[in-house]
Amino acid sequence: MVEERETIRQQIKQLRTAIREADYQYYVQNQPELSDDEYDALLRKLLELESRYPAFITPDSPTQRVSGIPQESFPPFVHYRPLMSLSNGFAEKEISEFDQRVRRLLGREQVDYVVELKIDGLAMNLRYEEGVLTHGATRGDGTTGEDVTSNIRTIKTIPLRLQGPSVPAVMEVQGEVYMRKRDFLRLNEERKKRDETPFANTRNAAAGSLRQLDARITATRKLHLFVYGATFLERSEIPTTQWDLLHDL
Repeated sequence: MVEERETIRQQIKQLRTAIREADYQYYVQNQPELSDDEYDALLRKLLELESRYPAFITPDSPTQRVSGIPQESFPPFVHYRPLMSLSNGFAEKEISEFDQRVRRLLGREQVDYVVELKIDGLAMNLRYEEGVLTHGATRGDGTTGEDVTSNIRTIKTIPLRLQGPSVPAVMEVQGEVYMRKRDFLRLNEERKKRDETPFANTRNAAAGSLRQLDARITATRKLHLFVYGATFLERSEIPTTQWDLLHDL
């Protein structure tokens, strides 16, 4: 009996690993190797085994992305370090002055810059412990945000468990939850058909979708996440440049 349960546990572990890899290939790399039927077969088998052996269900299982119980409100979440907002620069003079401040503060003339896309969505902070997603929270006032973990878990581009050779013991990363334009247009068409007010823009749609008290509604919206920063990494080797950090993330 013990041997049988261990065999089942290993089966479940292998299925989860295969599904996580398929999710990464499909949602992150846009290069799926499994067909929809093959993927669905893996997920069905995992659901079957977990229903027979509920003691083996873990929070990071691919079957646990969507909660079936709506929340009454979002509890507060205190960030490990404050999440600051970005300053804007619209004129060439402002950019030049920024460059001068950077050189002065660093005490050197040679400075390399990393130019990144500005994704217009909702700022998000994710916390992982031992590689497992434990919290997802909005920026809020920079110190305390709203805990929207149940909704964050529905976004397929966010891993419930990190994979790789050097996963930090604890880390908090920042990114932007956003909606692609084609999905935004499709969502508004659906809202118009139901005589509902369309969203004003993609940022409004992403924020409104993520702050649903019922995670099942969030799960129907096609949201994505782009991670660009980290306030805390607990491990031996830490990236020393923004470029290395982006690559690492």
